[in-house]
Amino acid sequence: MIPAMRQWFNTAFTEDTYNHYLAQLDTKHPGAISFRVAETPLFIDKAFTNKILEACEAIVDVIVQPNFYALTKKSVPAAVKVPNGTKFSNFIAFDFGICENEAGELEPQLIEMQGFPSLFAFQVWQEEVATKCWDIPSHYSTYLNGFDQASYIALLKEIILGNHAAEHVILLEILPHKQKTKIDFYCTEDYVGIKTVCLTELIQEGTQLFYLLDGVKTPVKRIYNRIIFDDLQQQSADIQTKGKLLLEDLDVEWVPHPNWFYKISKYTLPFIRHKYVPETRFLDEIDTLPTDLENYVLKPLFSFAGQGVVIDITPADIAAVTEPHNWILQKKVKYAYVIVTPNEPAKAEIRIFYFWKDGEPRPIATNNLARLSKGKMIGVRYNADKDWVGGTLAYFER
Repeated sequence: MIPAMRQWFNTAFTEDTYNHYLAQLDTKHPGAISFRVAETPLFIDKAFTNKILEACEAIVDVIVQPNFYALTKKSVPAAVKVPNGTKFSNFIAFDFGICENEAGELEPQLIEMQGFPSLFAFQVWQEEVATKCWDIPSHYSTYLNGFDQASYIALLKEIILGNHAAEHVILLEILPHKQKTKIDFYCTEDYVGIKTVCLTELIQEGTQLFYLLDGVKTPVKRIYNRIIFDDLQQQSADIQTKGKLLLEDLDVEWVPHPNWFYKISKYTLPFIRHKYVPETRFLDEIDTLPTDLENYVLKPLFSFAGQGVVIDITPADIAAVTEPHNWILQKKVKYAYVIVTPNEPAKAEIRIFYFWKDGEPRPIATNNLARLSKGKMIGVRYNADKDWVGGTLAYFER
């Protein structure tokens, strides 16, 4: 993105330095990183950073509207609706592709968004290691809005804990030690001081929840939720049965509340009008289909890990949809293969983290993660046997 920085990094790059970087990342929790870490960070100039934040703030303007909760009322499937919804999501993530417009200019385009946590804690560790291993210049930072490692961790901890002692707050996930993102759970324990608890380990007594902390039955007052209900529905019958307790009227606080996973999602895209947000419409609200379907992508509103997305659409694909109200038609964006690597160039997505503290009128951008790809889509199965792909982070020019 910044030619001089790309040349500087690529010229200095060696496999030995990369392997040292991976080894240092692994020292915190050996063997816990279950995804590919890319060879390079991104370097984003001020102009492009401002474009991303402009788009984010425009979307936030929609989210903070008084009618947004009602506007997204139908977004939460009845089978997974959790009682006692909150007024907003404490955590939001916006995914932007680095794209090329019709004039050949680079611009961000929103790909997805979620009212759900991301790798908030692991990115702290990755930044610390990357900055040292790659000797990143001091006028570049992964943090936004003046945050640094200390202030970022402090806000993350404050939001997750709320008004409770750490022993009464848990990170809840399904079989957490088998998840590809488990390194983030362990880093959350390090920085926030809470324990990671599997859904199967919860103890329910009426409306109260407990877990075993060093063998002692301990009340759960607040849940840092990492369970995706789409994932829960893929589990064994006994785990799904256990998961039904989450749909009860429990005496716990959620951070964020599970319903926000659906409220701020693909479902929200048709309500947003911005030059950096691709045109999106609910399929059932389209009277006449575009004649250039090749320029659109068909997405189910409710799917696990991107399953069901149709990239190369035909009229037959549209006709085969049985519940058009649960699908969106989105204008395709043109990713820019802009990241120069030793062989073929890579494309990239940047995920911006937004934190929303109780009592504040709107959330604030804090940090990021990035992903590099050389395949048709972002994801492991589209990048098999590729290098300079995988998870990374973006450094923004100060």
